[in-house]
Amino acid sequence: MSKRHALVTGAGSGIGRAIAIALAADGHIVSLAGRRAAPLEAVRDEIVASGGQALVRDGFDVTDPEAVNRGISGAIAEAGEIAVLVNCAGEAPSAPFEKTDFALWQRVLSINLTGVYLVTQAALASVRRAGNGRVVNVASTAGLTGYAYVSAYCASKHGVVGLTRALALELARTDVTVNAVCPGFTDTPLIDGALDTISEKTGRSREEARASLARSNPQGRLVTPDEVAHTVCWLVSERATAITGQAVAVAGGEVLGG
Repeated sequence: MSKRHALVTGAGSGIGRAIAIALAADGHIVSLAGRRAAPLEAVRDEIVASGGQALVRDGFDVTDPEAVNRGISGAIAEAGEIAVLVNCAGEAPSAPFEKTDFALWQRVLSINLTGVYLVTQAALASVRRAGNGRVVNVASTAGLTGYAYVSAYCASKHGVVGLTRALALELARTDVTVNAVCPGFTDTPLIDGALDTISEKTGRSREEARASLARSNPQGRLVTPDEVAHTVCWLVSERATAITGQAVAVAGGEVLGG
């Protein structure tokens, strides 16, 4: 299963970066997809310096069907059929529901849910042609339960889990598996934004805000991006051939079941 082509969206930072680096370390040729070249090039350089193979697909806006189709076609032309697709691009703005205006709602759903739909639709034929294909969607514990002040994010991630389960059943008789990983609060730049919001609205320091998020995890800590990446690497391996339609929580026991 090594030396196969993996495409990761949102690969320039955070969980996407960690997944791309881990897949490359496992021997995959990784297409790094995202909107901006600079962070993708930094990840590529890190992978190449460690002896891996990575290619940059910048201008990859998951909300733009033309950009997605162009990016998928270019990735296939450059590195062959996409055997592993990881949908990781997303954002998590915070606002009370009554202040979640239509523009915010549309933007979050467009990136987090419609983006998964557009990229998967564009790449799925290639994933099937590659054989033993894998689709992994990075959802969230917000796709398994609710959280206050992130209604649009929760709705989008519940949608990702639902899409994952439906597609897994449609493809169950093929050699393609479709799963989701659902991280809890993870130590990424996305969390930095949440800490700023909590501090601004509550008057607590960033350290106090971080501690409050860590307390939601029964292990008393934030999840690391590498822990999420290791779960993805297992799901795309031959060892997980019978695993499909699952929403795997990586959250220290915060959400049980799913």
